[in-house]
Amino acid sequence: MKEPMTLYMVVPCYNEEAVLPETAKQLGGKIASLIRDGKISRKSRITFVNDGSTDGTWELISQLCAGKGARLFCGIDLAHNAGHQAAVLAGLMTVRDRCDAAITMDADLQDDVEAIESMVDACLAGNEVVYGVRSSRKTDSWFKRQTAEGFYKFMKLMGTEVVFNHADFRLMSRRVLEELSHFPESNLFLRGMIPLIGFRSTKVYYERRERFAGESKYPLRKMLHFAAEGITSFSVKPLKIITNLGFLMVLVSVGMVLWAFFTKLTGHSEQGWSSTVCSIWFIGGIQTLCLGIIGEYIGKIYAEVKHRPRYIVAEFLHGEEEK
Repeated sequence: MKEPMTLYMVVPCYNEEAVLPETAKQLGGKIASLIRDGKISRKSRITFVNDGSTDGTWELISQLCAGKGARLFCGIDLAHNAGHQAAVLAGLMTVRDRCDAAITMDADLQDDVEAIESMVDACLAGNEVVYGVRSSRKTDSWFKRQTAEGFYKFMKLMGTEVVFNHADFRLMSRRVLEELSHFPESNLFLRGMIPLIGFRSTKVYYERRERFAGESKYPLRKMLHFAAEGITSFSVKPLKIITNLGFLMVLVSVGMVLWAFFTKLTGHSEQGWSSTVCSIWFIGGIQTLCLGIIGEYIGKIYAEVKHRPRYIVAEFLHGEEEK
């Protein structure tokens, strides 16, 4: 009889001491249920990744990994705050040789724990990647809903392949994790990287909940930065837009020269102050914007060529294997 697959949960944590006990309780109950049903093996684990928290998150993770919890929980402590995407990758790369599949989800319990079983079933049916996709955004404010949906549409317009209404709640097989390990870039945008890998995939739909406790780690400022990271990491369309804009400005300039020449010939050469000032500000603004976009790409090249490690694992707590 074939042995059930070994599943690892990877849960990045940054200052999550308020929600972590409940997260461990709910995830622990779900994994234990799947083990009892024979869908996953007794070697399956829940791995919490501490991303440089400044509260008691790592102490709580250490407690979970001690005693009886050693058979169910693991802990990874990063040496410094590497960021959400790097923390997710650190967890995946640390456990990839220990599991047959891994599921990533945030610690705030907004992703539906019950959807984990549907993901496992989809994986057992032969899918290498299972995306957790929100079925609706009823819990979001009007502003959050419009900006979030606009983000996915804009990413598609820029040529980046992303799954609509999917964040970082997904299952990946060991085969996908091995391929992901061959992606060396330091500018991480996993929502765009996973679809690039390919392989058979499917979606599991779920209702996203309110955050169980604590504060959101993604205010508007960070969301805008995240969107910019995704666009500049996977698309050169902004540079093409700059090129087209340059051609357009050349045509406008030629038109302005012809207009100035025409007014000179007709004796109406006295020009208004407003049109001159507006033209200067308009052209100057476009030039500054274009330089900023080019600077973003140059900055990414600078970060990539240094080949610095994306994260550093300070400690890995892993209990005894099941006999």
